[in-house]
Amino acid sequence: MGFIDVIKERAKADKKTIVLPETEDRRTYEAAAQILKEGTANIIFVGTKEAVEKGSEGLDVSGAVVVDPAVSEKTQGYIDKLVELRQGKGMTPEQAKEILLNQYLYYGVMMVKMGDADGMVSGACHSTADTLRPCLQILKTKPGTKLVSAFFVIVVPDCEYGANGTFIFGDSGLVQNPDPEELAAIAGSSAESFKQLVQEEPIVALLSHSTKGSAKHPDVDKVVEAAKIAKELYPDIKLDGEYQLDAAIVPSVGQSKAPGSDIAGKANVLIFPDLDAGNIGYKLAQRLAKAEAYGPITQGIAKPVNDLSRGCSAEDIVGVVAITAVQAQAQ
Repeated sequence: MGFIDVIKERAKADKKTIVLPETEDRRTYEAAAQILKEGTANIIFVGTKEAVEKGSEGLDVSGAVVVDPAVSEKTQGYIDKLVELRQGKGMTPEQAKEILLNQYLYYGVMMVKMGDADGMVSGACHSTADTLRPCLQILKTKPGTKLVSAFFVIVVPDCEYGANGTFIFGDSGLVQNPDPEELAAIAGSSAESFKQLVQEEPIVALLSHSTKGSAKHPDVDKVVEAAKIAKELYPDIKLDGEYQLDAAIVPSVGQSKAPGSDIAGKANVLIFPDLDAGNIGYKLAQRLAKAEAYGPITQGIAKPVNDLSRGCSAEDIVGVVAITAVQAQAQ
């Protein structure tokens, strides 16, 4: 079975409830119909019954629960909780009501916060900032995590590198220009995510245009410092840098450029020096190598909420919901 098939089987084994707040988008319903048919998650739509019926016309989403914020008996409790959480920022009951009745992403996050859903998937028609803002305000960061970051699971067909062609690329979706401490945190979180989702040992390479001093530049120094910090913070993780991409994943090149290394040529978790590199890298793999690309998956939030690319397909949403469900199992 491929990566996503294994994830779906794991999701089915302990079914979780995932909220889909983007009920204005047809892809949400196409994905939900498949999710419900496959049995990978229970689904909640946030919206009016009329909007859901219209948006899902011709699809069987009868197994989903529809929650209309305007009439739900739980809305008042969500308003009270949002005021409590944001009172330091001056949130009033009137403002909280206005937000929750009109911004379904906030309502979905409150469902996760209050335990009425196990996770949320959004982003098909909202920006990453719109998806993650309510998460950071309401759910906060996971205990022991200093930084919320994002990664893609990349599955390259017929590939001998990584974990049978499976990699994590981080950060490829959120942190624009991480400093060494942030880059180290991304490396640690990405290793944990790889172990959780791929169920194999993470081998982490911090990437650069230099391998072990082959180039001199402040950008290289940043990666070298990040690797040093990460080794101190995560002594049990196989991790090193700085490596060029080929030195990180191709055994012969790794041994040539970094002889004696037990990381070079074997990496399955690739940490990019900044968001430009990470975003370009995952899209190159997706478009030129025909890789499956699942994400951006967030890590470091107290409960699982995941973003989608606005160019995603319904099939992409199905995959990210299954991943979110598996993340929720680990809570």
